[in-house]
Amino acid sequence: MINIEEQRVALSDIGEEMLNLCQSQVQHAFEAFTIFDTDLAEEVILKENRINALDLKIERDTDNFIALYNPVATDLRFALALLKINYNLERIGDQAYDIANHTIDLNQKLAPELIEKLQFKTMFKTLDSMFKDIVSAYTDENLKAARKVFKKDKVINEINNNTFNIVAEEVVKNPELIRQYLMALVVMKKFEKIGDLLKNISESIIYYIDAKVLKHKGKK
Repeated sequence: MINIEEQRVALSDIGEEMLNLCQSQVQHAFEAFTIFDTDLAEEVILKENRINALDLKIERDTDNFIALYNPVATDLRFALALLKINYNLERIGDQAYDIANHTIDLNQKLAPELIEKLQFKTMFKTLDSMFKDIVSAYTDENLKAARKVFKKDKVINEINNNTFNIVAEEVVKNPELIRQYLMALVVMKKFEKIGDLLKNISESIIYYIDAKVLKHKGKK
């Protein structure tokens, strides 16, 4: 049987694979929706099976790690954090899958002015930056990178909060685009949810590195 350190490294590697795959899925889902690429949307849908398989493997391997090695202190915190990270990554994969399906259901290219006014590109760039911070925090145990995610999530929330009022005004001006605007509202909410899930992942990484559970901090 391999030692606990080797097993922990193996678990960390598969967690990083899951993280990179989910980042790619979100990127492709965004591209598919904003430029109306149904082939790319289909690719995202097909890769959902890979995410589900990795999710089950990480959960199974982490459970075995805890059962076989009876980890304590840092090793136990790592295992618990990885389970939470994996749970949130699987949900991110679900959001990307849904966006890809919405792309196919909409079956038309978004009007350029809609993409600009709803700040789709700004929202995605912020999400992509959050992913990069998460990767750095996870692979390098970088607390500073993990904490950057919280401020960036506020940008995502602000964009999403403004979306409804923008759509309400624009639908009156361009009623022929009502289907696009309604679908855009749904997809923007999906991106906002991805931001929340990335924030959850950041909390789990900080818990592992610094033994802090941030979600209870404000209750003290």
